[in-house]
Amino acid sequence: MNQPKIICKNVWKLYGPDPKKFLAEHDGNPDTAAIKAGGYIPAVRDASLEVNESEIVVLMGLSGSGKSTLVRCLSRLIEATAGSIDFDGQDLLAASEKELIELRRHKMGMVFQHFALFPHRTVLENVAFPLEVQGVDHEVRTAKALEIIDLVGLAGRGDYYPRELSGGQQQRVGIGRSLAVEPDVWFLDEPFSALDPLIRKEMQDEFLRLQSTLHKTIVFITHDFDEAIRLADRIAIMHDGIIEQIGTAEDLVTNPATDYVAAFTRDIPRANLLRVHTLMGPADDAASGEVEGNAKVASVARQILDSPGPLRVVEDGNVVGSITASQVTEALFEND
Repeated sequence: MNQPKIICKNVWKLYGPDPKKFLAEHDGNPDTAAIKAGGYIPAVRDASLEVNESEIVVLMGLSGSGKSTLVRCLSRLIEATAGSIDFDGQDLLAASEKELIELRRHKMGMVFQHFALFPHRTVLENVAFPLEVQGVDHEVRTAKALEIIDLVGLAGRGDYYPRELSGGQQQRVGIGRSLAVEPDVWFLDEPFSALDPLIRKEMQDEFLRLQSTLHKTIVFITHDFDEAIRLADRIAIMHDGIIEQIGTAEDLVTNPATDYVAAFTRDIPRANLLRVHTLMGPADDAASGEVEGNAKVASVARQILDSPGPLRVVEDGNVVGSITASQVTEALFEND
């Protein structure tokens, strides 16, 4: 298994008068009543999270849930009130201003909802800008920027200005610019939410294509569960500054840890999410026919429902269980 790239433990971000003192007075873990009585705003509450190398972790939650604040704490764009953040073996909260600048220049890539491109610079100049800040030679940074422009699907548009590009193309420039420093960790805060649905789907496909090539460690914020399902290895659901649960999309839907997670995931189309492996029971000698354990239920539902008896579930050529029509119908319609 890949090693953790980010280890975040018991992180708090409180807004109000002397929040560090307030936390100390409550043994580092004040309850909701104490926070409210003290007049504090709990943006992030006792958050613990690990992000493994080459993993995509998606933070989800409604507006005000704390997901953007947590990511800004992880990148130290804002200072956490308490807790610890280990960034690739380095104590991020103890890093000096100079060390933090170096980390951001060389190890962190950031993409936000608003593209923030320089309107007076071309695509090439926008993408090359982080390398310019690093003091990289003009010829070298131009060559690198051209490679990235090709990588993000904008070949031939290096001399265009942002105003000459579509929204999706502008977002590609933003993504390319964040990749110029070859970051170890990529932070993306709702990067596609301002795009039209068709362009958004296109950018999700592009994102997955890039990840299959680059294998970045990624923390991605969205409020769209369908987007999270498409992109995430694991999903963390936040509510009122608290991480309610972390797991795969299947974990969250089939085994919600809290009432909030159950409500949050209740309307997710289960057939397109659940795998046969998740629903299967023990192997059955009476089973005939077979389905793949990793297949999505939607793709094999007709075969299972039409079968007069159980079907074998096979993975890597081995029988690992069996599945019946009743297991499928119970799983898909248990909330009805």
